[in-house]
Amino acid sequence: MNAHLKGWRDPTLLLTSIGISSIGDFIYLVTINIIVYQLTGSAAAVAGLWIVSPLTNIVTKFWTGSFIDYRSKRKVMIVTYIMRAVFICFIPFAPNMVVIYGILVVLSVAKAFFNPSSMTYIAMLVPKEKRKRFNSIRSFASSGAFIVGPAIGGALILLTSVETTLWLNALFFLISAFLLIFLPEKENIDKGTIPPLTIPQVFKDFTVVQNYMSHNKYVSFIYFGFIIIMIFSFAMDAQEVVFTQQVIGLSEMEYSLLISITGIGSVIGALLLSIFSNFFSLRYMIVIGLIMMTIGYVIYAFSWSFLSIVVGFVILGFFNVFLNAGITTFYQNNVPVEIMGRVTSIYQLIQSAIQVVFILAIGFTADIISLRFTIITLALVMLVSSILFAFFVLNRRKVYFYREDNTENITF
Repeated sequence: MNAHLKGWRDPTLLLTSIGISSIGDFIYLVTINIIVYQLTGSAAAVAGLWIVSPLTNIVTKFWTGSFIDYRSKRKVMIVTYIMRAVFICFIPFAPNMVVIYGILVVLSVAKAFFNPSSMTYIAMLVPKEKRKRFNSIRSFASSGAFIVGPAIGGALILLTSVETTLWLNALFFLISAFLLIFLPEKENIDKGTIPPLTIPQVFKDFTVVQNYMSHNKYVSFIYFGFIIIMIFSFAMDAQEVVFTQQVIGLSEMEYSLLISITGIGSVIGALLLSIFSNFFSLRYMIVIGLIMMTIGYVIYAFSWSFLSIVVGFVILGFFNVFLNAGITTFYQNNVPVEIMGRVTSIYQLIQSAIQVVFILAIGFTADIISLRFTIITLALVMLVSSILFAFFVLNRRKVYFYREDNTENITF
């Protein structure tokens, strides 16, 4: 038991760093929405916040993987945390929306570097037999941040001001960066061998990713299929406020309560999964998580009252953590860490491009036909796609799923 716990020292430190930054993310999200709305009074300007990150990803993801894979992932994570802290501090001094959106672009670029770096560093730091539990606990931390972050952000705004809240928010990212200093450097990088970040090098790295995908079709299909199906949920989430308030008729207070209840469902699901993760196979975590989460969206699409929509949201919140922990572990177990930064960046590039198209298409469609019909169509298509995807996962090669009898057993 002591040996098991000793092996969790570094993963626990990394989880703490990621958890604190996740709280910072949600404080920032609440605060930036308030600032943009106060400055413009425009719902469209607030909705534009949804577009900044995907558009930035489209521009940056072409080359972020080429940068990350040849450099220290831990150092990239530290630098991006510090960048986010510094530029968040600049927001209160922004004279207009143009400058604010410029800062948001820089923050999105930092996050575009952070996500592939963290995915790869986790695979390097956490042994394969511990990854499923690690990702389950990470889901618990993220779900907890979903509740705690907005609550802290709201309390700080009430007790101080929006500007002070942003400055305090920056501390969360600085603390996260500080904790990473105590983690080991898992790479021995010779600076003389780092290729220059040129267009030919980027195209060469594209070829490396293409070769990996062509030789690992099953892994590529599973992860790409997951991305495509999740696009439907992203499109529905983008219309969530309008749908719940204009179609269902919820008040702002009921909507806030709904989000809190959803967060509680996610926390309960993540807590149970983090404790009992070794009793679930990766395949069934992915399949059950995806099917049940989609059923939650279907209930949401057909909802007519606060109670019915709560049922749908609790189900999707509870099982979303199973899906995310399962697919993340599957990905880290099957993609070589040497190219994981490049592969992750390319997948996220594709995901961002589709997200932008979907958001615009759904917004346009909802203006022509009813939003209710649009959401129902998305939910049903997502359900059919999930069932087909689940059938493929359950009836294909098990070799890609790490053997559960080798999973670490820990008694709590």
